[in-house]
Amino acid sequence: MSGTSIGAPSADVAMMQMRQSASSAAAPTGKAGNGSVDIAKIKKSATEFEAVFATEMLSHMFEGVGADPVTGGGNGEEIYKSMMIEQYGQAIARSGTLGIADKVAAALIKAQEK
Repeated sequence: MSGTSIGAPSADVAMMQMRQSASSAAAPTGKAGNGSVDIAKIKKSATEFEAVFATEMLSHMFEGVGADPVTGGGNGEEIYKSMMIEQYGQAIARSGTLGIADKVAAALIKAQEK
């Protein structure tokens, strides 16, 4: 247990820096370690990762949902269903309710510090 808590303060500090940088109107580049880190790009990549994860999770959930009896199903419904699931995944990622993007961003920032 103590091995995992040693790196946690550094990740928490990195997350605080990322949130402060993202909320301020300052330049999106912050210093971490001996190099510069583009916080905005890291946050965007982490959010995109969370969106892909949520979309994949939702697609498995919707596999058991049958065709709509009103429209009768078909190829069009399947195409639009996948688009709807993708939008759901993106909305979940934007809301930050899963918290995956925060953890991924902190890990990316920590990797840049090395």
